[in-house]
Amino acid sequence: MFADRADAGRQLAARLTYLRPSDPVVVGLPRGGVPVAYEVARALHAPLDVIVVRKLGLPVDSEVAMGAIGEGGKRVLNDDIVRHVGVSAGELRTVEDRERALLEARETLFRGGRPRCELYGRVVIIVDDGIATGATARVACEVARQLGALRVVVAVPVAPAGADLRLGADEIVSVVQPAEFWAVGAHYRDFRATTDAEVVALLAAETVS
Repeated sequence: MFADRADAGRQLAARLTYLRPSDPVVVGLPRGGVPVAYEVARALHAPLDVIVVRKLGLPVDSEVAMGAIGEGGKRVLNDDIVRHVGVSAGELRTVEDRERALLEARETLFRGGRPRCELYGRVVIIVDDGIATGATARVACEVARQLGALRVVVAVPVAPAGADLRLGADEIVSVVQPAEFWAVGAHYRDFRATTDAEVVALLAAETVS
């Protein structure tokens, strides 16, 4: 059980110290992954940035991910879920158009006019507050690859034990992999929603690197 995302980030950072000599870039997945990523970046003396992603929720239940989208037009789908629920092409397009607009707005907000950290030829550590379906982490890996990352590491405090985590990463690091996994938030005492303002403040902090 993690006290909060900052505590989770510090515990995760302890598992990642071996990457410090590789001069990595740490990227958080907004919004909840950024407080975790901040602690990792601070411990590794690494630059901090974001890869903005958005979950594509089912039309009948937005909390259930049928896929995810990322910067640069990237999209991944859980074809099994789409087929099982019977999501039409029109329904998928409606959800994606809505989420794409939100993604672009948040990309502008979070970077605040700062240039993106250069990922070409770098070790990139993608950090979230946990993995459930893996859709957002998977699309973030695709974005990092598109931007030229040399090596991609997905790092999270908690992920399901034995889950299919073939995310396109070179390596996956987690603090815990519980045998009984219900939800990411169940492993935090404080899992209140991270706000846009908190993300902006953490990304603008000068003490990370």
